[in-house]
Amino acid sequence: MTLDLAGAILLVAGGAFLFLGGLGLYRMPDTFNRIQVGTKATTLGTVLSLAGAGCLQPEWSFKLVLIGIFLLFTNPLSSQVLARSAHRIGVAQAPETRVDHLAEDQKRGRDES
Repeated sequence: MTLDLAGAILLVAGGAFLFLGGLGLYRMPDTFNRIQVGTKATTLGTVLSLAGAGCLQPEWSFKLVLIGIFLLFTNPLSSQVLARSAHRIGVAQAPETRVDHLAEDQKRGRDES
């Protein structure tokens, strides 16, 4: 009974984060912000959903933990690669963007060469 309740709460929380991530994708002003909000919300939402499924189906727990670990490594890494690629091809940033650390690092690297 307690495990079922915990599973249901985790599934609802995961669904809420996934919904808010989708809303964030719609509301963010540029590609880089969309990549960030999509990655953070989907990672947390999916991990919570996996934890909820693990509570509801304890015999699946090992597989769900492996999926969660894989997700925690690949999702942030893939979003970094997407953001670097977008920056490299010159995707426009929002006018509110004040700091661009990647451009500063690239400029510093060219100056040192």
